[in-house]
Amino acid sequence: MTVITHQDFDRATYYKVLKNGGLAEADRELSDLEGLRSPGKEAFRGALLMKKAGLLHKAKDKLDQFKKGRIDLETVIHLDSQNTEYRFLRLIIQEHAPKITKYHDQLKEDSEYVRQHYKELPGVVQRVVRDYSKTSAVLHAADFEF
Repeated sequence: MTVITHQDFDRATYYKVLKNGGLAEADRELSDLEGLRSPGKEAFRGALLMKKAGLLHKAKDKLDQFKKGRIDLETVIHLDSQNTEYRFLRLIIQEHAPKITKYHDQLKEDSEYVRQHYKELPGVVQRVVRDYSKTSAVLHAADFEF
């Protein structure tokens, strides 16, 4: 397994897989994340596990995968609630999570936080946020035009 430092983490690829990757791409990205040596890698893994849950066929597998991802992401956010990127990951998942998951509680709070702290994000993530805002119900492109 190759060790990847936080600086070498390819966020552009990660967010592309999160947005519209299939099962194989999600599994490949999850495998790459295992080699990431970063304090917040569980946030990235958690969001991707929840995305992957939607790609699975069996209801039990979907639910198990979603729960596992939710624990990863929520644990990291609990430890670092000021991290805008983690909050953005949660916002993406909440906005697309099926109602049955009851995972929508912080959507408004996260959207406001991302708007307020957008400028603190790395450039590649800022581009992802702007792109995402074009189709989001809670973030709007006008929020990020300065």
